[in-house]
Formats: sequence, structure tokens, C-alpha cells
Amino acid sequence: MLQKTLDQLIRIGRLTVIRPDGARLRFGEVPPAEPQLDVVVRLKGALTPLKLAINPDLYLGESYMNEKLVIEQGTLWNLLDICGRNLGRKWQVRQDWLTGATKAVLRRLLQHNSIRSARRNVAHHYDLSHRLYQHFLDTDLQYSCAYFRDPRLSIEEAQDAKKQHLAAKLLLQPGQRVLDIGCGWGGLALSLARTERVEVVGVTLSDAQFTIAQQRAREAGLEQRVTFELRDYREIKGKFDRIVSVGMFEHVGTPHYSQFFDAISRLLTDDGIAVIHSIGRKDGPDVTSAWIRKYIFPGGYIPALSEVMPAIEQTGLWMTDFEILRLHYAQTLRQWRERFLANRRQLSELYDERFCRMWEFYLAVSEMSFRYGGLMVFQAQLARRIDAVPLTRDYLLEQEIRAQEVRAAE
Repeated sequence: MLQKTLDQLIRIGRLTVIRPDGARLRFGEVPPAEPQLDVVVRLKGALTPLKLAINPDLYLGESYMNEKLVIEQGTLWNLLDICGRNLGRKWQVRQDWLTGATKAVLRRLLQHNSIRSARRNVAHHYDLSHRLYQHFLDTDLQYSCAYFRDPRLSIEEAQDAKKQHLAAKLLLQPGQRVLDIGCGWGGLALSLARTERVEVVGVTLSDAQFTIAQQRAREAGLEQRVTFELRDYREIKGKFDRIVSVGMFEHVGTPHYSQFFDAISRLLTDDGIAVIHSIGRKDGPDVTSAWIRKYIFPGGYIPALSEVMPAIEQTGLWMTDFEILRLHYAQTLRQWRERFLANRRQLSELYDERFCRMWEFYLAVSEMSFRYGGLMVFQAQLARRIDAVPLTRDYLLEQEIRAQEVRAAE
């Protein structure tokens, strides 16, 4: 089965598979200009070829984690690059009605995120050691897509540019009250409070992130302007001039999209502005990868725009701006992956080798998904009033240039 599948699939690059019995199978050819697309893998365990043929979405990652798939020539990224280039052709094929209906039912079953299950899902990923994230993120611990206004930017510069871009869309004024839903380790909230002179409330469901964010606020002397709470978005009360949410919407779950945007509408002041930054799908609704769901983001789901827009429309809010960031996350993940590999020895002392292989696979397969799998990032700017933001987008560039000048002066 595996041989037949790979025969049909591999057209770009060459993949050599050494079966458990020692037989060598070769698929495809090496492009003359890309010699790195020549990978040799050895499979171990009598059932591994069958598992890979039946459910590659789950077992490719598992086999690499458990050393049932060993790369003898090339790297994990080279292997996934070959997979991505060839699978990219198949991802364009439309689903039949039965596949679509089955996935719709699965989405409803798998994406039910009560407050209790949301806390449990967040803990699975975000309550890992702080040192893990320090070894591959930027110094501000921004764990979301950076903004590469110039492809040559470092991850530090691109994450700073992302914060400036979001601040520009929020049109912040000194003294305003800002809500950061899914505040992570507090980097964005602290940056906004420091540079924009606003008051920020950051909420997270991660105990580890909450503790670090509070510590960072104390160390920065910003406790008077930034407060962090261990709270679900559905539990927040009060009114806010501005609301921002970065990289959290992927954890909301499709049955709760209306609930999320209703909360945004309820919490915004009459002249308020909200900006939602999330990963999205180009090709319509689907289901979360079985491997990602099992090992990385239980309860997580990347939405199609066709799933998001109806929930926004029901609130009566204005969509005042909508921006698609295409390869920005691929660039971000590449730099994260390179940093992770550069610190692999220290990380193997923090966690075991199986965990390190799992995390390497997560970073690499995520990058592949943004390069070949139809994933992107969207930023939706929402407001109650039709005139809450300027009529053209010129103000964004003006505000970002001003922010860069201030940073240069500092």
C-alpha cells in the first residue's frame, strides 16, 4: 500500500524508503537545481509501512518521534519539503459531499470547548517549561506570527514590527482601557502600556503564562498600568476602548465563534475598536490534523474565513479592515525551527529526545503547512461605529513610521 501511494504521489524530488526487511524503494527524481531534495529514510517495525499508508497524517509524526522512521540522508525539513511540494497539488482537489459532511460532524464533536476543557487544553501546550519557549522564541516571548515588512528582518525585529502593526490598527490614545484576550506571557500588553501609555488587562488560561506575565509587569514597574487575570473570555465583564486578541482564536472552537464575537461586541465601548489576529485556512472548512490534535493542540482548530464571517455578521459590528498575511508565518516558523535546532542539546537535557523530535516535527510540519498547505494569517479590525477608523489605510503606515522613529530615538 505504501509503495502504491508514494508511486502516485512523488513527482518533485526523490525519496528512497528502506523497508524493515531491507528492501529499497525509490520514488521520483532529484531536481537538478535542488540537490537537497534527495532524502533516504529507513522504516523500523513490521507495521510501520502499513500505518504510514493507512493514516500518514497521524503516523508520519509518530514514527519520527518513536524512531520508527529514521532519516539516513537529508533532514526532517528536506523530507517534509518533498511531502509538501507534492501534497500541495492534491490539497487543491475539491472534497466530495460525503467527505465534507463527515468533516462537518467531526468539527462539531471535536471543537466543543467548555471553560473547563479550554483550561485543560491550554495547560497541555502552554504550561510546559518556560525555558523551552525561551530557547526558540524572541526575547519578548511572542508566540504568534511575526510581521516581515522586510524579509531580511530577524525574529526580534519582525515581532517588534508585528506589535507596531497591531498598535497602529488599534489607534490607541493615552489613558484608554485595552483588553488583551489570550495575552500569553504578557509581551504585547506590556509593550502597549509602555509605548502607548494605555491601561491594559491581559487574560490567559495558562497558569504558567499568568505567573510569568505578572512577574514581568513587576520587573518593568508597570503594575499600575497592566494587570493580568487567569480568566476565560466568557467570564470578562466591563467595557474596553480597545480589544486585541493574537493567536488565541484558534483555541475557541467552531461551536463557540458566535459566543466569542458576541463577547467582543458586549465588551467594546460605543467608539471602540477590536483587532483579531488568527491563523486561517484558504481552502474552506476542514478538520485539525490528527497528530497535531493528539500531541500539540488538543481542542485547537484553524478556521476557514467562511466560518468566521457569519459569526461576525451576526453581531452587527463593522468589519473596518481585513488583512491577509501569507508567508509571514512560514518565515516566523523557519526562524523558530532554526533556533530550536541550535539549542537542541540544552533542550534534550530539559526534556527527553522523544519530546525534542516531537517538537522539531511540530515546527517543521507547521512551516510546511504555511508554504504549501493553504494556511495564512488574518487580522480583522472591528468597530461599532462606521466612522471609528479613518476612511483610508494611510494612517497605518504613518503610525508605524512614527513608532519606528520613536524606537530609533530610544
